[in-house]
Amino acid sequence: MTRLTRFTRTTAFKLSLLYIAVFTVMSGVLLFYIADNTDNLMSEQVVQTVDSELKTLADVYVRGGVRDLVETIDTRSRHPDASLYLLVDFAGNALVGNIARLPTTVLEEADGGLRRVRYTRLGQDSEDVERQAMVRTFELRGGFRLLVGRDLGEQLRFANLLANAFRLWLVVVVVMAAITWLFVSRRVMKRIDEISATSRTIMQGELSGRLPVAGNDDEFDRLAVNLNTMLDRIEVLMQSMKDVTDNIAHDLKTPLTRLQTRTENALREAKGEEGYRGALEATLQESDQLLRIFNALLGIARVESMAPASVMEQADVNKLVEQVAELYEPLVEDEGGKLETDLPEDLMAECNRDLISQVLVNLIENALKYGRPETGDLRIRLGAREENGRVVLSVTDNGPGIPEKDQDRVKERFVRLEESRSEPGTGLGLSLVKAVARLHGGDLRFMNEDPGLSARIDLKPVKPDSSRSGHEQGGTAGQSGEGD
Repeated sequence: MTRLTRFTRTTAFKLSLLYIAVFTVMSGVLLFYIADNTDNLMSEQVVQTVDSELKTLADVYVRGGVRDLVETIDTRSRHPDASLYLLVDFAGNALVGNIARLPTTVLEEADGGLRRVRYTRLGQDSEDVERQAMVRTFELRGGFRLLVGRDLGEQLRFANLLANAFRLWLVVVVVMAAITWLFVSRRVMKRIDEISATSRTIMQGELSGRLPVAGNDDEFDRLAVNLNTMLDRIEVLMQSMKDVTDNIAHDLKTPLTRLQTRTENALREAKGEEGYRGALEATLQESDQLLRIFNALLGIARVESMAPASVMEQADVNKLVEQVAELYEPLVEDEGGKLETDLPEDLMAECNRDLISQVLVNLIENALKYGRPETGDLRIRLGAREENGRVVLSVTDNGPGIPEKDQDRVKERFVRLEESRSEPGTGLGLSLVKAVARLHGGDLRFMNEDPGLSARIDLKPVKPDSSRSGHEQGGTAGQSGEGD
């Protein structure tokens, strides 16, 4: 493809051509309308002037005859910018007037009709200049012929003026089109080229690339922001897939190896039915643990792949938290602790009730495992409040908390701090909570309460009176999550 072909196929070139065509047509229509109406108006004025002159001269001829008519025409023809007059006898001899030359057929056709003719005006400076005029010719008694007309010079000059204006306007349109092309090619096309370059980078596998945002909030900025949001989502999904693959490849290698070793040892060392039964029971326990890990990984991947718009609904946060508290309050009391709630009235949010229930369950179980204080009884408090335009859910305990340096690390998959190694678990519970928080447009945050730890996620609020449908259908948090 040649450079010229590429140039003519650009949007800037096509927009410039369209600009020229549209403005040329619009200008032509406007100027034609002005010229046509002006020409009609001026023609009507010429006809009215000629008819008025003829009526006056006819009256003079009726009252005073040819002599008074000749004197009147002679007087009028001497005035500057006078109308055209010519009076000839039956032989065609000019008696009086201000016309030097005229086609003879004009005088011969003395029927009073309006004609456009070319003539030469009588005068020292104008006898060699041919002009145009609108005339009427009448035959009088005695064989006399009277011609009265009006010069069309002003009308023609105005037509030339409009023609020149049209040509000048075409030049202006072309110049403006060139300026438009420069603007489009330098500004708009530059933005498009930047988007194309970034897109090629992303297609080559560099998912961290993002479209540039100029910051002027135009349509390109809005497009770039939406595409960047989409790319963020795609990158999260791709990273999630990679994490699942890496986790299966690395973190599950150890339990699979342990499972294989136990089976081999049983085949090699076990004696009798009791030995084989013990080996099978240990193998089943290890298999159950592997299935729990797989299910947890699949659950996280499923949450990360969800489209937020397809799973959200308006929910009564108070009722949702109270249902989870009612379910886990006996369990916490059995463990020697106390479960409390701190909820305002009429607090609603846009969320997935089942997933939020799962989040609260996971955080409560984490508090039961790792939130016990060194002295005294365990206290777990479920809270909800509206803060900075978001609904914040929190689960707070009075335990030792998590060091700030580890608060980000514990959200990663299979990460378990040294202090929690003695407790059963997969290290995937907080990863699921983090995935659910991101699905709701927020994040999982930790705050050390001294003593204790507060785990928080935030949701999009909904006005209490906007919808009551679905309040009575809140799901029961009956699922158990894996803790860290």
